[in-house]
Amino acid sequence: MPDAESNLTSTAAKLHRQMKSIADAVGILLVDGFHYLALFAIGATTVWSAVAAFISMIARGRAELSDILLLFIYLEIGAMIGIYFKTTRLPVRYLIYIAMTALGRVLIEIGGAEHKTGKDLLIVTGAILVLSFAVLILRFASQKDDLSDRSRHEA
Repeated sequence: MPDAESNLTSTAAKLHRQMKSIADAVGILLVDGFHYLALFAIGATTVWSAVAAFISMIARGRAELSDILLLFIYLEIGAMIGIYFKTTRLPVRYLIYIAMTALGRVLIEIGGAEHKTGKDLLIVTGAILVLSFAVLILRFASQKDDLSDRSRHEA
């Protein structure tokens, strides 16, 4: 009997490992499928929005600085999506660049509005400065990580 129990236990453990392996594979497939579907949707929406903004500029017969900055935002989103497709890593720096560009658009609107105060200008420029420092910190941190990765792979 102990032999039968041992065989039953090992068979159950083997079946459990196989079921877990199949469940993990299906889970990875579903998560990856969702990522790609979401990225395609975001990419298509970005292209659609950029084309619509460009057509709007053509219809007006001119492009203002805020319109050009909006196109830069679309460009950064597209680049971020492209990098994610190639490396499966989301570059946080691009999100900060997008935020800085969006704040630049706000700064232009503040400068064009007569009722805004100098305090508004200081707040927005301060936010851009803080984001600039964040990019600087991320760049130094990513270089440090890259060097440590290279030294581990070379050793």
